[in-house]
Amino acid sequence: MDNFQIETAQNVSIQQNAAGIGDRILAFLIDMLIIIAYLIAVFFIMAALDVDLGRGWAFQLIFGLPVFLYHLLWETFWNGRSPGKATLKLKVVRLDGSKPSFSNYLVRWLLRVLDITLATGSIAVITILLKGTGQRLGDIAATTTVISEKQRVKFHQTILVDIPEDYIPIYPQVTVFSDNEMRKIKHIFQEAKRDGNHNIIVQLSIKVSGLMDVVPEEKPMKFLSKVLEDYNYYTQKM
Repeated sequence: MDNFQIETAQNVSIQQNAAGIGDRILAFLIDMLIIIAYLIAVFFIMAALDVDLGRGWAFQLIFGLPVFLYHLLWETFWNGRSPGKATLKLKVVRLDGSKPSFSNYLVRWLLRVLDITLATGSIAVITILLKGTGQRLGDIAATTTVISEKQRVKFHQTILVDIPEDYIPIYPQVTVFSDNEMRKIKHIFQEAKRDGNHNIIVQLSIKVSGLMDVVPEEKPMKFLSKVLEDYNYYTQKM
């Protein structure tokens, strides 16, 4: 997945996560399966109604329109998503991060014929890989892109801390905490260290040691660091 940063007209930087080519292809295949399932259902309906498939052009037109307009309709009325995109948590947006207008959706849909249909997707794949902003030709013309809305958890947002292989824990009582509670403790501790707020560190140390029912052997900052390390040892190394 490629990341790219843009600036809005208000000079606000926005970090966009361009959808990966694998997710784009998988979303396309899911949409194709839905279309195929729809066409099979239509075939059986027309057969049940005893419609002459060769002459029932009115029926073919009516039932064929949803397939023809599939991506345009879904993206326009479902905030830039099709069922395939929604499944993979993908979304069409403008390059400044705002919601596309109908004209944006229309332009990228019209160019699907060149990007995907006639070239069997090869032009779209090559353009996406070379562009680096998740854009196929239709997106470039429409000033849109496809982003991933999957939450990417950073290391500092997890309970993980680095501990050596020969690490020796001190506080087995840390197992009274859940992963979510320990994540909150780590977040508060890191924020307080960053801001140089020693009072919060002291209060957090008192609260944590009280819940663990232990008397810390270290100063508050060292104690909380030890608690995080011990928790990692007991929950992941054992």
